[in-house]
Amino acid sequence: MATHFFGDTAVLSGRSLRHITRSVDTIITTTITPIAMMLLFVYVLGGAIDTGSDSYVTYLLPGILLITIASGVAYTALRLFLDMKGGIFERFQSMPIARSSVLWAHVLTSLVANLISIVVVVLVALLMGFRSGAGVLTWLAVAGILMLFTLALTWLAVIPGLTAKTVDGASAFSYPLIFLPFISSAFVPTDTMPGPVRAFAENQPVTSIVNTIRGLFTQQPVGTDIWIALAWCVGILVVAYFFSDFSYRRRIS
Repeated sequence: MATHFFGDTAVLSGRSLRHITRSVDTIITTTITPIAMMLLFVYVLGGAIDTGSDSYVTYLLPGILLITIASGVAYTALRLFLDMKGGIFERFQSMPIARSSVLWAHVLTSLVANLISIVVVVLVALLMGFRSGAGVLTWLAVAGILMLFTLALTWLAVIPGLTAKTVDGASAFSYPLIFLPFISSAFVPTDTMPGPVRAFAENQPVTSIVNTIRGLFTQQPVGTDIWIALAWCVGILVVAYFFSDFSYRRRIS
């Protein structure tokens, strides 16, 4: 049974990945847009922002990586929605394949696509002056946090992909996720914000994740931020997976 599931998931993942390589707008949205945003903040607005850091691109990069992921998972919802409306799910249900492999294929495709986008963004950041003395284990820790965050948001994206009534509704859920880093420590220190905004910024998931990744990049103590970040990621993942599974079972029942 496990072999059946893994084989079906691999085949369906290959199908989804081929769709991405044929979609130019997906590549532009998930890589070019975050890069353009990074260029704008570093070379246009960065000179007016005091972060207490020698390199604003180093300060900024963790937030840009989260925006890259949020942009990427929107396409998971969109691809799921198009599969549902195109009748491909009904065809899959009539075939001898593991039912859960349909969703897992989209999730794994999201992980691969976002990993590629993240690597491209980091390479551009290096050209812009980003430097880190972090070792291999630290980079693996950063990669692990980003993958966990991607997995959590991807399962969150599955819900509108299965339940939305229109194409716009399927992808619109990502807009708040993309906007959330702007009300966090991603671009400016939270202590520069007005009271209520600061309170929200310091107690939402993006800030703890950004602070953790930034601390790892700069080899500074991350304190309790890493545990808060992991708790947010795991909590979102568990809740999103539960509702995704529930929505999927309702659609195929």
